[in-house]
Amino acid sequence: MDFRELRLERHGAVALLCLDRPHKHNALGRRLAEELYAALDALEADDEVKAAVITGAGDRAFCAGADMSEQVADPTMPQATGRALAKVLRFPKPVIAAVNGYAYGGGALLAINCDLRLASPNARFRFVGVSYGLVVGAAQLPRIVGLPAAKELVFTARVVEAEEALRLGLVDRLVPQGELVAEALALAAQMAAHSLSALKAAKEVLELALDNRQALLREAEVNHALRQGEEHRQLFREAARRVTGQDVGG
Repeated sequence: MDFRELRLERHGAVALLCLDRPHKHNALGRRLAEELYAALDALEADDEVKAAVITGAGDRAFCAGADMSEQVADPTMPQATGRALAKVLRFPKPVIAAVNGYAYGGGALLAINCDLRLASPNARFRFVGVSYGLVVGAAQLPRIVGLPAAKELVFTARVVEAEEALRLGLVDRLVPQGELVAEALALAAQMAAHSLSALKAAKEVLELALDNRQALLREAEVNHALRQGEEHRQLFREAARRVTGQDVGG
């Protein structure tokens, strides 16, 4: 695939995937989602790659979530973004998120679908789902921050700044902005020094230790149902109007 919105680099046995839409705060549109899926699909089959790092271009945003202006024009776009986010979650090798700015909505979900999260001090997380009449992160967050904290973050849809994210366990390390990607690559290289088959087996067992497959399926089901409702449509129209400055029809 011709990558136009994703930069893919090899650093020894580690792959670096950089969401490259800084003018859109690295928001996930259909093209970027499809490129992310294709890149991970190729890396999964490549036994020379043992670990991966995902980051965003620039120093303001890791990923701003779904590209609302695209979604207005293409209501089926959530299927493409959902497929890419699920691919990250199911990737059988270790994946580290280097969160270099804000990670909102689908961007926050992208971060928590990775195995570990390193973040710069300007990182911000927000699980915005309920403010749009949807559910974002409810299946995955409890495994990371515990159930009470997950409920608070999902129910309030509030912003979590970097220091609090570290205290909650949402972030594993805070790293100065200029050192973030290098430290993430170094950590991934530590992992990649070991047996690929053992790494994949370890990840499989660790995932089974806190199995949330039923919760993930249920989250997908409820979001499908919620997207059909007028409440979500109205909330999305209002949010899209704020973001795009355009009147969005029903």
